Amino acid sequence: MTQQVTNFAPIEYKMRAAGLPQIFIDTFHFYYGQLAGGANGYITRADAGPVNAIPDYDDLGPRELAAGQDALERTIVLKLNGGLGTSMGMNGPKSLLVVKDGLSFLDIIVRQVQYLRRTTGVRLPLVFMNSFNTREATLAALTGHTGFTQEIPWDFVQHKEPKIWKADLAPVTWPADPEKNGRHRDTVISTLRSSPVACWSSCWRTATSTLL
Repeated sequence: MTQQVTNFAPIEYKMRAAGLPQIFIDTFHFYYGQLAGGANGYITRADAGPVNAIPDYDDLGPRELAAGQDALERTIVLKLNGGLGTSMGMNGPKSLLVVKDGLSFLDIIVRQVQYLRRTTGVRLPLVFMNSFNTREATLAALTGHTGFTQEIPWDFVQHKEPKIWKADLAPVTWPADPEKNGRHRDTVISTLRSSPVACWSSCWRTATSTLL
């Protein structure tokens, strides 16, 4: 690729300066190398293929019900909540958009989790993967749900990766608005490194060993 930046050093410098973890830098480096090598990330219909064998719900029985209940005991409801609704004329989290009977998406999500907790008897934490732009408003909205509590934090903030120019793959620099230099991405690594997930894993291990 002619005249394209294949040296990852300036991008790595920006990521380290932002305090991003090594595993996130390594992952970004891997996909940056694929991009520099010509990969476009597209999956064709032929590559994807159809899904032909899906179990019918009516065929599920007591064994599947027990397996589902067991899995639910170790489940977190994780909601991606990093985007602002600017395209809809909003300047806050899209989850706070009122959609039905005066309820926002967030209100409906909380009610769904409350219903599952009540009908199954599990703890079922609700965790939001916020961005720096959505965190404050989301947590403020959650405080309005009296009695909706849990033993782990409500949220964590996803990592922010640098943007790169299409022309030469160099890191974007936007002095007038530094927020435009990067974007919040990477669900998997942010989740694995989050305090809610680490706390829930620890709590579940404790509960399991107590029951045994």
